[in-house]
Amino acid sequence: MGYVGPVVCRHLRNQFPDAHISGYDTALFADHLTCEGPVPEIVLNEQHFGDVRRFSPSVLNGVDAVIYLAAISNDPMGQKFGKVTDEVNRESCITIARLSILAGVRHFAFASSCSVYGYASEKALTENDATNPLTAYARSKIEAENDLKKLATDKMFISCLRFATACGFSERLRLDLVLNDFVATALRTKKIHVLSDGSPWRPLIDIRDMARIFEWAITRSGEQFIIVNAGCNDANYTVKNLADAVASQIPGTTVDINHDAPPDRRSYRVDFSYLSVLAAKFIPQLSLADSISSLIDGITRCNHHQVSTAPSRLTRLHTLSALIETGKVNSSLYWSENSNPQCQSISEKLSTVS
Repeated sequence: MGYVGPVVCRHLRNQFPDAHISGYDTALFADHLTCEGPVPEIVLNEQHFGDVRRFSPSVLNGVDAVIYLAAISNDPMGQKFGKVTDEVNRESCITIARLSILAGVRHFAFASSCSVYGYASEKALTENDATNPLTAYARSKIEAENDLKKLATDKMFISCLRFATACGFSERLRLDLVLNDFVATALRTKKIHVLSDGSPWRPLIDIRDMARIFEWAITRSGEQFIIVNAGCNDANYTVKNLADAVASQIPGTTVDINHDAPPDRRSYRVDFSYLSVLAAKFIPQLSLADSISSLIDGITRCNHHQVSTAPSRLTRLHTLSALIETGKVNSSLYWSENSNPQCQSISEKLSTVS
């Protein structure tokens, strides 16, 4: 019930129309829908509401594959909620992986991140290169990978997918991702302000391509445990490249670069060749222009709703801060007792649709 999940669920439903697909989410962002209309969870057979830190093993009864998307999902949130980041991104992931083995789950796919590489030279990094996590978010991802490796068993395939930076349109859009932010800002103001000098490298992947890689991960054979960079060699861009690409598709947009900005230590190019060896039919297909077009079309279609009127509501840290300030969520990001309006709202919408 976040940014990537709706797209993954829809893709899996399309690929496996007869499968029983269930979701599990604490619903912090459930009502932050980009557009009006049916909630994306209507493609599921069931939606469980709960926190991964208080996970019930019964949810895994009869399950063949688990996709672990749950995360405190960027650097600003990781900085503010360091302990929770480790609890959700690493501890709960390992607990649920262990429970999955006991429940007879055959595939476990973990959404890791290329951010584990931190600052790197011009050389594109492979899975065999050293990692250099610079933030709580990145550290939680690499530590989860290390702990999952210790669980390696012939009873379950474990896939650690080091995804490039996500982008593209979703029913629950995030505007705290670089390309999404640039497109939304350009549509709203016809200006893009690059806070860095534009030189940091970022590999990108459209969330629709992420969904295809998850499909591969939960159906693959071969090695029981793998770590693989998930993206495309042609999709390594500097931040300036991204701003210029957005400006080229939104006429009249100007790009302002902060040439006096201190160096951004989060800069890395990534080699995704191993993915093409393992999963040639599932490598990313969507170009940067395709992702920008999907964002332009989606945001324009939903312009009357949230995107233009309250863009800050589509940033995760703003949402969490607002929930804490209103007392709905405590500082550990647990819902206050008898206070989960998101769950109630979404449950009502799902029951109405069904």
